[in-house]
Parts: sequence; C-alpha cells; structure tokens
Amino acid sequence: MNKITPFLWFDNNLEEAIDFYRSVFKNSSVNNILRYPPNGPGPEGAAMTASFTLNGQEFTGINGGPQYKFTEAVSFVIDCQTQEEVDYYWEKLTDGGQELACGWLKDRFGLAWQVTPAILIKYLGDADREKAARVMQAMMKMIKLDINAIEEAYKG
Repeated sequence: MNKITPFLWFDNNLEEAIDFYRSVFKNSSVNNILRYPPNGPGPEGAAMTASFTLNGQEFTGINGGPQYKFTEAVSFVIDCQTQEEVDYYWEKLTDGGQELACGWLKDRFGLAWQVTPAILIKYLGDADREKAARVMQAMMKMIKLDINAIEEAYKG
C-alpha cells in the first residue's frame, strides 16, 4: 500500500473516469468501489468512492458533486522515454480535453497532466547553463513536447 495516495474529487462521473484512465494506462485496475447505501447522501447504488491503480500508482476517487473542480495547481507527470510514448499519452488524454502549453494538458474531466520526456529533465538540469537555457526556450514555444526539437536546441 502507498503511504500517500492522491484523492480525486469527481462530479458524479467517477466510474466513467476510472474506465477512461484504465483504457489509457496499462497495468491498471479497480481495487474496490464503495456504493451509496439506501437513504444515503447520494443515489442508492451509485459509486461513492473507489480505489483504483494506474500504472502501479494507487488513487482514490469520490463522486462528490460539482462544488470542487480540478485546477492546474495539481497535476500528474507522465515520464516518457520516447516520442511514441509522448504522442500516445497526448492523443489519449487530450481526447475531449484541452491542450495547454509546455507539455501540459487537461483531460476531459479537467485533471491536469504533464506529458514529459525524460530527456527534457536531463537537459534542463545540465551543468552547461547555456544548453539548458536553449532547451528551456524551445520548450516554452511548444504545446506538445517534441523530443527531436528538444535535442536540436540542446545541441545548439
């Protein structure tokens, strides 16, 4: 069991969200679903909370209603090794969602994600600050991150 589990508030579409995320992320499962009892605060039998795992990371979700929304103040980073991975996650998560900037997007539920190639982090942390600055400049112009363009910026 994880010591820290992200807890996500959905507007009565928790099961739809879980099904969507399970279709995107391999090695995923539903761990359990607690349903509203008769005379409970929600519709009888509807999912109240659920525990689910995406790529080995456990999450908990609640059908809490419309009062709280996701913001970009919290996002989840997807560490990608190849452009194919970047393209895959970008295509899947922007379907019905919104492209933002610099590898950030919001999915159809409003949850923010960062689809990030590992090479970007390596290059941004390079001891050669001029190379790192070129990579930063290139990234700031991108919506979906492009590994080839990042590598070209790094080379100068």
